[in-house]
Amino acid sequence: MWELGEGLEIRLFSGSANRPLAEAVARSLGLGLGKALVERFPDGEVRVRLLESVRGADVYLIQPTAPPVNDHLMELLIMADAVRRSSAARINAVIPYFGYARQDKQTQGREPISAKLVADLIQEVGVHRVITVDLHAPQIQGFFNIPVDELSAVKLFASYLENHHLTDNAVVVSPDSGRAEHARRLSERLNLPLAILAKRRIGPRETQVAYVIGDVAGKRPLIIDDIISTGGTIRRGVEALAAAGAQEAIVMATHGVLVGPAHENLSHPAIREVVFTNTIQLTPAMGFNILSTADLLAQAIRNVHTNQSVSALI
Repeated sequence: MWELGEGLEIRLFSGSANRPLAEAVARSLGLGLGKALVERFPDGEVRVRLLESVRGADVYLIQPTAPPVNDHLMELLIMADAVRRSSAARINAVIPYFGYARQDKQTQGREPISAKLVADLIQEVGVHRVITVDLHAPQIQGFFNIPVDELSAVKLFASYLENHHLTDNAVVVSPDSGRAEHARRLSERLNLPLAILAKRRIGPRETQVAYVIGDVAGKRPLIIDDIISTGGTIRRGVEALAAAGAQEAIVMATHGVLVGPAHENLSHPAIREVVFTNTIQLTPAMGFNILSTADLLAQAIRNVHTNQSVSALI
């Protein structure tokens, strides 16, 4: 068992949102998952009970707040409260996918900033640090008054593209201006040109691609996004790229939320393949390529626990 300082041992626990990822993280660290009971009362309330001591330990709760978001968020909060009341020395929330991240600002009057509310709730139950992957909005880090380590899947996508020889005659495409920084980092890593899709919002859940910024004619678009929910934005993006003379696109996204008509939209003939990470639990039977974030999260946990830099992983 690893120790930090004067006997501070590490403990890993998982909620029900993505246990296979938590188990893979534990294997990468050479540890086992802590024993805990996570279940529902008949009326839907969450019940948590730790089945081993965490007194004086450095505890890591691995729980993406994936759909059903509210259920998994409550699990995380209740687990953190259980750990705090069990006298853990430090509580770290490993949230590979941070739900409510798209509600990071007011877009109309009399709206909440729900991402800030969630950040407040996480801090209120005693969490000392958050580890996450590809936040939808970088300013969410500032919603917390505790350290937030945001990891990136860009390196995973770059390795996948290189290993599968998908970078020849390619152009990295950002689906909007908000993802331009991630796209820029991927394009620099692969030494490829960059293009951006200019969008305009025509409703609270509807966008339209106005035009393509950059040369994509005759090139293979490598579209990189953080979240794909219904897939409508991606479908409209690949249609705009095809109209501009691009080849079939490779679509990559860190978080596959995949609700509503997502599978239909991602089956568009202008899309050659779709790649996700496993921050949200997916299966190969869905027809997508899935990259594991387990080693990345494990290294972040290792570095945090041993007081080493996490920024080197980014």
